[in-house]
Amino acid sequence: MESDLTRASLIPSSDSGKASIVAVNATALYLLAYLAVQSAFQLATVATAAQLGIRGTWQLGRLQFRMADSEWWQAAVLAVYGIGPVVSLGLGIGALWLFWKWARRRRGLLKLFLFWMVLHACNLSLGALAADTLTQSGTWFVPSWLFKAGNALNVIVALLAAMLQMVVGYLAAILFLQSHDSITMMQYHNRRRLLVSAVLLPWLVGSAILLLLHWPTQSLTEQLRYVAMLLLLGPLYMACTNESFEDTIESPSRTRLATGLLLLLSGALLAWRLVLASGITFG
Repeated sequence: MESDLTRASLIPSSDSGKASIVAVNATALYLLAYLAVQSAFQLATVATAAQLGIRGTWQLGRLQFRMADSEWWQAAVLAVYGIGPVVSLGLGIGALWLFWKWARRRRGLLKLFLFWMVLHACNLSLGALAADTLTQSGTWFVPSWLFKAGNALNVIVALLAAMLQMVVGYLAAILFLQSHDSITMMQYHNRRRLLVSAVLLPWLVGSAILLLLHWPTQSLTEQLRYVAMLLLLGPLYMACTNESFEDTIESPSRTRLATGLLLLLSGALLAWRLVLASGITFG
């Protein structure tokens, strides 16, 4: 992946130049990983709803079902609102397996892409439950219809999901530190610069781009899911600042601007916008 994505590239001449390039590449991978996981989440939801004869529209930033509340039944609610998190979790486990067994020992950007896939998959399963509970929508319907024991139990489940997401974020620090090739950026005295460039800026800039991409149809629920990523990134940030690990692979790739990756991302964002701008009906 690295050879294809970074062939036409710029080589930095300073640590600040490397940090800027790391930030651009990481933001692009953040967005590509989001589109991959979100597409799988929503495709699974749409396919399940269509099989059950549930009508709706797949729009930018949300799925809108055209059914009255009284028309839903328990099995349909659990299937439609539960399939997305299950598929996301499966993707996350698969990405984690590929990262640990294969990609982390190789040079290039694939391992960072898999890292972001793991985090987005976790956020669309655990983080989504925590975020959706605030608006009582989306995946909140799963515990609500499963237990039917009042919203207090739903809130407890959401809090447990949020705490588990924070644990995952803390444990993901070692994955993050093994997803970079740059010897300079991996040195401990550059740790905070690396975290700002490869964690905070990708989340901040990536979330802003997604808000613009989905404007004006994005729901508050989706926006809160962006915020829920901080339940992963906050503990990850703290764990990395306390971790002295600064090794990388034997023959790391140079820090280069992945122009091919940026072109791929531009095409993916444009296609996403054009395909979903007018909505896709299903059911």
